[in-house]
Amino acid sequence: MMPNELFRMVLPTTVVGSYSVPEWLERLKTEYHQRRISAAHLTEICEVAIKAAIKDQELAGIDIVSDGELRRDNDIDYFLARVPGVHIGQRAKSDYYDYYEAEVTAPLPEDGTMALGLAADYAFTRTLTDRPVKFSFTGPFSLSRRIAGAGQPGSAYPDPADLVRALARRLNTEARLLAAAGAAFLQVDEPFLAGYPEQAALAVEAVNIVTEGVPVIWALHVCYGNRYARPSWEGHYDFLFPAVLCARVDQLVLEFARKGLADLRLIREHGWRKSVGVGVIDVKSSMVESPDLVAARVRRALEYVAPERLMINPDCGLRHLAPDVARRKLRAMVAGAAVVRGELGEPVVPASSTLQNL
Repeated sequence: MMPNELFRMVLPTTVVGSYSVPEWLERLKTEYHQRRISAAHLTEICEVAIKAAIKDQELAGIDIVSDGELRRDNDIDYFLARVPGVHIGQRAKSDYYDYYEAEVTAPLPEDGTMALGLAADYAFTRTLTDRPVKFSFTGPFSLSRRIAGAGQPGSAYPDPADLVRALARRLNTEARLLAAAGAAFLQVDEPFLAGYPEQAALAVEAVNIVTEGVPVIWALHVCYGNRYARPSWEGHYDFLFPAVLCARVDQLVLEFARKGLADLRLIREHGWRKSVGVGVIDVKSSMVESPDLVAARVRRALEYVAPERLMINPDCGLRHLAPDVARRKLRAMVAGAAVVRGELGEPVVPASSTLQNL
């Protein structure tokens, strides 16, 4: 199933995952990690923020919304803290966004009896909107980069690749629970892969373990990092090909707005025939793009990807943008996509009126 089969429209708009984190939420998350408020209190706070984030997306006109990943402290810890067998000795942090020090001292249990809680996160989001929901989680390769000890003498995983595969099997179990909870569109994020381009084949192998036997629409997001609104690496997407052609996913979600659109050529050169989520909003800049600029970027993407295979999204998550900037950027993205949709002679069909059961 192609992602655009979710829609009776062309050029649907979506987000990559994270949404703007208000300053008050940042402060309260840090309070939690410094043991000043309870987990129950933080959960209530996060749920309020998620409701606001979804409303922002709906008011901007986004067709496929997300929970904004607002429960998560960063792209790694929310998952590693829940994976049985991952040891985190100190869970207090001076700032919520810091990484834990994590290690694996024994092989990860394979019984799959302990869930990570992602299905419950999805189920809560599903109750808040009648629009389709994209649910994202960090992929096994990136998770493995923040676990110490693999490959060292006496390690539970003398071959670091085996740790990646073990994490992938755990995420496959979680993906099955998400699908059972009704999730229809799941995205694997690999934000660390650009820093280890020689590991692309391993990362794709692990993604295929994650997606195996889970009958949903799958996206794979690969960016160049978004730590404090700065790229962690630079380069081009050449390293993804041809390895990614073997990925059992329906869509590639890539950043183009910040880097420029030159890498779109790779889609044609390597014969990627599935969907592409094209980044048309630079999340590392507070400058708000005009709808005309967005439309120009979409038109350029259409030179390489057929309209029925194209989704429109920001480069990456909106976490580091001020709330007002995030809202304005999303409105500009929706308006720019609508301009091109009109040029293609396509009617604007609100997602909420056509996809109430997804």
